[in-house]
Amino acid sequence: MKESPIFIRAFDLMMWLLPATTKFPKEQRFILAQRVQHAAFGFYEAITAASLSKRRQAQFLEDADIELQRLRLYLRLSRRLEFLDSGQYEHVFKMIEEIGRLLGGWSKKTEVR
Repeated sequence: MKESPIFIRAFDLMMWLLPATTKFPKEQRFILAQRVQHAAFGFYEAITAASLSKRRQAQFLEDADIELQRLRLYLRLSRRLEFLDSGQYEHVFKMIEEIGRLLGGWSKKTEVR
């Protein structure tokens, strides 16, 4: 079975975020870095649940959208605090924009049913 593009992109995002957040200043690794990581994992878990549950799929997709919004906030803070440079920030936001479009398409497809 071919894996959906949203799962591939979300996994790639997590693979990029985990090493990037370990480079945050030590005092922020257990605050902001941890929140970034939790939001990324929460997003992946929500889309996984949505793919497995037809009955509650819309709720899980909404949960995924909330986690993605949290992730955007935490990454904006990370950039503003200069834990990410402008190139890193631009790169990760392009990844998140693509994931957001994929999530939006999935959500719209679910609403039609």
